Amino acid sequence: MGRFNPCELEIELFCRGLRIDPSCTLEKDARGFHRIRAGLGSGLELVVPGDLKDVWCNVPVEEAFAAASPFLLRKEHESYAVVDGRDDTAYPVWLPGEPAWYGRQTSSGTPMSAIGVLQGTYLGVYISETCRFWDPGNDRHCQFCTSGLNVGKVEVARKKVEDVVEVARAARLESGATFVHFNAGYQREDQPEATRSHGLNLAAPYVKAIRERLGGFIGVQVAPVLAHDFWKYDWLVDLGTDHLSFCYEFHDPQYFAKYCPGKCGSLGQQTFFSALEYTAGNLGKGAVSGEIIAGIEPIEATLDAIDYITSVGAFPTICIFRPLVGSLMEGFPSPQAEDMKRVFGHLWEAILRHGIPSDVIPNIQVSLIVNPGDAAYLGRRDLRFRLYRAKMAALRTVARPYFARKLKPRPVAVSATDPPGPSSS
Repeated sequence: MGRFNPCELEIELFCRGLRIDPSCTLEKDARGFHRIRAGLGSGLELVVPGDLKDVWCNVPVEEAFAAASPFLLRKEHESYAVVDGRDDTAYPVWLPGEPAWYGRQTSSGTPMSAIGVLQGTYLGVYISETCRFWDPGNDRHCQFCTSGLNVGKVEVARKKVEDVVEVARAARLESGATFVHFNAGYQREDQPEATRSHGLNLAAPYVKAIRERLGGFIGVQVAPVLAHDFWKYDWLVDLGTDHLSFCYEFHDPQYFAKYCPGKCGSLGQQTFFSALEYTAGNLGKGAVSGEIIAGIEPIEATLDAIDYITSVGAFPTICIFRPLVGSLMEGFPSPQAEDMKRVFGHLWEAILRHGIPSDVIPNIQVSLIVNPGDAAYLGRRDLRFRLYRAKMAALRTVARPYFARKLKPRPVAVSATDPPGPSSS
């Protein structure tokens, strides 16, 4: 393979980007560049094969820093390789093709790719209108984000439940997607208390519809609620949610305040921590994620975040900072690859130390991040490594009947539009 294992190459590509050789025929062979949601899916989807697992990554190709990358994607005899120009090492990769359903429309006439797209092997759907931190006069959006440039333009602003079900069914039947992830921007600002439409309320009808009509694994990521509304998380779980995630972005409070002014002013960092701890305590290890960005705040703060997230039994979802085109941080430098390898080596050690499951549920690989299971390539293959891997293999085997049941639709007695309230949860 050369000097980089699959995870190291993934990190190198996230940090340095990728140039495209004229020999490549991406229009025929690859998924298109889909700039939806926050914008992180704007790169090239590719897969690095490996002995432990195949590593999926969405590689920056359009950002300015990618033009100076030492890595070049080249095609020869119908096969692709990433070539490192510093030593001419060629790393074989393969490109997942564009799903046929991307080119179709839903029954209502909406392009399916404007409802949701695959990001790795899972279906991502942004369910709300533009995050209200992008509103004129209330523009306090996160400085690394481009959702306000995408939602309502290249993707539908508010998705019909029926359209989402149709797209999720196509993704399941034609692409094998077993996980649907719903997310939404902030929705509560400047609304009267009686008419507030929080992201959890927005997600509820979609969750119930997928659980009842398709089945599978369902994730939700929206702005956290305050403690008196924590019962809503239980309500979402009763409706069929399997995974909850909380994007607090930066562990250092000064960086959180600087780069996430809306989240800091309207929610506060502690709100994310409280919701993360509550849901992780109820759902168990690995069913909740704490999501942060690496490469902006000091590395020590990112390592502290990993230790905190795993200590409460949650799953660290660490995104390597990408200076997205159109974002307020477009001109920022991409992180150093060696720093990021240190971060993900630490992540792997934290996963082992706290026994957080990874790569247990079948066919869920997220291309926008370095998955914790990817970081196994950074660990020492000692006895502890082998015991953890054996435990994960055993969990996959024991849980097969459970996974099979989860993939089937089932009725849900709880209402998605009339929440039961705190006394009933």
